[in-house]
Amino acid sequence: MKIWKVLLAMAKKQNRFDFAEFQANLLASAPKPTQIEIKEERKYFLIVSEGTRTEPIYFKYLASLLPPNLVNTIEVNGAGDNTVNVVRKAIALRNKRRSNRNMPPYDEVWAVYDKDDFPAKRYNGAIFLADSEGIKSAHSNQSFELWYVLHYEYLQSALHRTDYIRKLTGHMGLPYTKNTPRVVEQLLKTGNVNQAIERAKSLEIIHVGKTPTDSCPHTSVYKLVETLNRYIDDHKPKNMYR
Repeated sequence: MKIWKVLLAMAKKQNRFDFAEFQANLLASAPKPTQIEIKEERKYFLIVSEGTRTEPIYFKYLASLLPPNLVNTIEVNGAGDNTVNVVRKAIALRNKRRSNRNMPPYDEVWAVYDKDDFPAKRYNGAIFLADSEGIKSAHSNQSFELWYVLHYEYLQSALHRTDYIRKLTGHMGLPYTKNTPRVVEQLLKTGNVNQAIERAKSLEIIHVGKTPTDSCPHTSVYKLVETLNRYIDDHKPKNMYR
């Protein structure tokens, strides 16, 4: 006999029927739903940068916006090298991780480097090597600071990287100095990342058909930032900044 029939019979036997009590007993006897454990989807990123401080400070800050248990899913390595060698180090670290059975492989590996004043052969060669080896490139012509400038203005002129420093000093209201967290904090406070992304995309359209060396100003750092932004947003209810 089903439980509700038993309860009903008991109520009749006692010559009374309290519907509220009957409903409460019925709910109490109902089977409890099975608890299903939902695991957070993890992705593992490796970012190998040309600089040992400027780029790592920026990307480590973005990683810090993840919940504590996911911060280490974004690994940042300041190579202290340039162009082709940065890509080579990314390849080496990727392959080393693959051979370690105790660690999950990287889902995405990025190389971050600049044109600066290096020969066209090295810059173009680094991009070609990265593409052929499955390494994603976040390269800039002339330098990483172009990505910062785009947070404040749309820049189309082929300026020297020293001009980026002057512009950033004016926009931020403090002397732009490499390798300091204070600059990153000021950028995130006063700049606009969404506009920087759109401006970088516009520059990419302008330079379609040109070689990487001839594409100036240009930066693909926005691709890496968009990727990290999506990953962070999936695990935190607010955007990275602004």
